[in-house]
Amino acid sequence: MNAQFTLEQLINQITQIQRMERGKLRVMRQGHGGPYYHLQSWENGKNFNRYVPREQLPAYEEALAGYQKFQQLIEQYAQGVIQKTRVELATSKKKNSPRPPSSLPRTKRSKK
Repeated sequence: MNAQFTLEQLINQITQIQRMERGKLRVMRQGHGGPYYHLQSWENGKNFNRYVPREQLPAYEEALAGYQKFQQLIEQYAQGVIQKTRVELATSKKKNSPRPPSSLPRTKRSKK
């Protein structure tokens, strides 16, 4: 995890993302006014294409950037939790841990 962010700060950054979209913008074809775009993504095991009007291109770019940012932050969060878990497991006291009871009955020893 990046040392400058706590887990809570990462969660706060994640919740600030307001738009997300998966996929990649591709040029469908060139037209008189410029390129025509479609959004290509993988959904439910199939390749899915959706036309993107030119006037909505900035909004789609913002949403795609939001998803990329989400992926980066969630990876940092996962790494932070993994590090924390490893530290906790390494420092937990294992000495004097009770043994599981035997399935055999114990016999009393006689005093002599």
